[in-house]
Amino acid sequence: MHRLIQSLARLTALAGGVVLIGLIVITTLSIVGRSVNKFFHSDFFGQTLTGLSQWVLDLGVGEINGSYELLEAGVAFAIFSFLPICQLYGSHATVDVFTSFLSRRTNRWIVAFWEVMLAAVILLIINQLFGGMERYIRNGQTTLFLQFPVWWAYAASFAAGVVACITAVYCAIIRIGEALKNQDILPSEMGEH
Repeated sequence: MHRLIQSLARLTALAGGVVLIGLIVITTLSIVGRSVNKFFHSDFFGQTLTGLSQWVLDLGVGEINGSYELLEAGVAFAIFSFLPICQLYGSHATVDVFTSFLSRRTNRWIVAFWEVMLAAVILLIINQLFGGMERYIRNGQTTLFLQFPVWWAYAASFAAGVVACITAVYCAIIRIGEALKNQDILPSEMGEH
């Protein structure tokens, strides 16, 4: 079971990484295009190098249409894609100022408690995400520039969120088992594995 969860978490994180790299490229090209467009619209090029300026602008150099829409949808997907791997490896940010002096067994129970709470929150978020996706499917809303259905972004995030839910529930069960047995099974923020 652990290998399956680990594979799902890694594949989801890789998908999120690929999407994030794509978003970086699109955003960079959009910013460069907008800057070049603005540069060739300047007074100097408009008055002295009109032919060159018009030729470059006729190439369609400019901001990528709909880049904000892609960015919004892609970042949401990437966030949900990275949740499972963070959950599995205990890589969420923690503050142990008040718990560092406690015994390992007590700390395991604290970790198990928060793992259960985080699993419950992830389940709640994904449930709400599913409700939002259903609403957008029913009303048929599309994005302004690209005109793709809004529910597509919700569906992509929901798919990654389902993996996050599976991983969160698995981790919560394993962390409770760790606390009961007082031994490490998964990597944790306490530094093992």
